[in-house]
Amino acid sequence: MANRSHECFPSFSPLNSEFSPGLRIIDIFSDCFSFNVCDKRKDIKFRAQELDKLTLESSSSPLVTLIASDASIKNNVAISITHIHMVDKPLMKTIHHTVNVTSTEAELFAIRYGINQSIRFDNISKIVVITDSIHVAQKIFDSSSHLFQTMSAAILSDLCDFFNRRNNNSIEFWECPSCLKWHLHGEVDKETKFFNLTPLFPCKNSWDFNKKNKSDDIIKAWKMTFQASDLKGNHFLDLLDDNNKTIEPTYAKDRSWLKLIGHLNSLCAHAMRAITNHTPISEYRLRFFPREEFRCPCGRYPIKSR
Repeated sequence: MANRSHECFPSFSPLNSEFSPGLRIIDIFSDCFSFNVCDKRKDIKFRAQELDKLTLESSSSPLVTLIASDASIKNNVAISITHIHMVDKPLMKTIHHTVNVTSTEAELFAIRYGINQSIRFDNISKIVVITDSIHVAQKIFDSSSHLFQTMSAAILSDLCDFFNRRNNNSIEFWECPSCLKWHLHGEVDKETKFFNLTPLFPCKNSWDFNKKNKSDDIIKAWKMTFQASDLKGNHFLDLLDDNNKTIEPTYAKDRSWLKLIGHLNSLCAHAMRAITNHTPISEYRLRFFPREEFRCPCGRYPIKSR
């Protein structure tokens, strides 16, 4: 009970007007927002050229505001930083911090604050948000995800007011990978990483933060049990990433590798059999069903292993 009283549980309203069919932004203002996702198959420099062109166009129009946002977490302290660029106005920098929240919540807040400040200017007709977490921005318009409903509802309410002002008002979300180190987003990214803060007051844990901690504990326990047992088998395949590091199990961002084969059950089954060497062949039967036949049909090998 002591731990539970320290959690902030999410408030979900199924009748919230921002998520009710027919009243949602995606139903009324579907043409007023867009997502420009970076194509990883293309040269990363091509995205830098697109962002440079976008910045040049924005800097020549007093009707456009450009938002660069980022967030980071160090020692459970979340830092959300937003830079707002507007023509003939000084750069607006904001820094917010809290403890015991997830990176998704911190990223959402950075985007929320940038939009909230931008719509305060009546002459603005276009908002451009540049972020390295485009998947977080897409959660704003996802009515099926209630974890961040409070944050999403606040953003959607601001956007509804913004879109209702003029028919041509719009918002664009552009993905800028951190590895690109593009100058405007790079400045925000640098500030989030080098900003150090020691919190002075206690803070309740967000519900999503508690869920993340419990999931992390489960994964750690699984790793220890798996490595210490003899159930791993002799031919277990360790998958490596682009840096030749072992891909570890995760629940974040659509998991590590299952998303690539999970769309087809038969393909997923074949891949799992190859990775774990637990395909129902003779080597499998010898281990789990030793009374069944396990010799190779060709007669050259005592056990059928492939």
